[in-house]
Amino acid sequence: MPIRRRLLALAGSFFLTFTSAAFAQGGPPAMPVSVAAPVAKRVIQWDEYSGRFEPVASVEVRARVSGFIDKLHFRDGQIVNVGDPLFTIDKRPFEIAVESAQAEVARNKAQVDLADLQVQRGASLISSRTITDAEYDQRKANLQVARAQLKTAEAAVRQAELNLEWTDVRAPIAGRISDRKVDAGNLIAGGQQGATLLATIMTLDPIRFVFDVSEADYLRYTRLALSGAMASSRDAIAVRIRLIDETDWTRTGKVDFVDNALSPRSGTIRTRAILDNKNQLLTPGIFGRVQLYGGEYDAVLVPDSAVISDQSRKIVFTVGKDNVVQAKPVTLGPIVDGLRVVREGLTAEDQVVLDGLANPMVRPGAKIVPQKGEIKSASAKP
Repeated sequence: MPIRRRLLALAGSFFLTFTSAAFAQGGPPAMPVSVAAPVAKRVIQWDEYSGRFEPVASVEVRARVSGFIDKLHFRDGQIVNVGDPLFTIDKRPFEIAVESAQAEVARNKAQVDLADLQVQRGASLISSRTITDAEYDQRKANLQVARAQLKTAEAAVRQAELNLEWTDVRAPIAGRISDRKVDAGNLIAGGQQGATLLATIMTLDPIRFVFDVSEADYLRYTRLALSGAMASSRDAIAVRIRLIDETDWTRTGKVDFVDNALSPRSGTIRTRAILDNKNQLLTPGIFGRVQLYGGEYDAVLVPDSAVISDQSRKIVFTVGKDNVVQAKPVTLGPIVDGLRVVREGLTAEDQVVLDGLANPMVRPGAKIVPQKGEIKSASAKP
């Protein structure tokens, strides 16, 4: 037994000595790592911007005549249609004004009739020289003055009736009304200047989304349009929009306006899209994100987990000659079909390291044993 133990100890000592010598000469054994070529495909570029929703139309409701508020016909925040009554101003002073104007019309009609009769009589008297030509001319002038006064009185009736009609303040547009700014019994001022604000109405469907495009992107869009690669940014190009609590770009619209100048302060140009809002979920003032169609380009895609941050750079490990790991700086794009777009730094022939990135043995200059892997996009999965 002692001899056997000595032999085993000698064998173990020999094995350890041999293994240590092997490590000292060639280093640790190469680590097996999954590698695969990037997915090459043509992708659509969607540029993202922040913006907020605005109404297509917004109106401040103000009265055209002054008076006391008699009645209110809406609930704060409700949806109103064009022509719906909102406020009623005390009508009594305006009804009296209409009656007074109508009486003035009747008086002027009597003056016209009298002047016309005098002209007719004068026509028979002028031939007999009973009246002079000057007196006859005066009678005709009196008739013209009476007729003009009648027209003035008739215009005053129309004005009085219009003021009476304006005592019913109605919704000029359809949309959601704000809270009331005055209550029944308050005296308000009307007219073109200094009129009291009664409420505001904003349209909801359709609704606009306003955002700012950078100067560099605007120039890129313009050059693409000039080359025919995409439609002009002023020709209703497609956009996709999502809210801050949404992950999918389910809302679609079209650009309907691009400003005529860039802001000298921000270096951006104001852009506006319009989209449907049938369920009226979108409210003016809400912020969101918009994706603007920016053309198509050829790109390679890798899993986001294969990208490593190196200070200010993004790098991807690839397998080079003799199965040695190489670090390639890359320029990244958006996520498409669950994979990260690599704009620059990789080719479709590169073999990208997919796993083992946290292992210190997988580093630039280290030798590995490549294992065939596969990169699948979300659209390619069953």
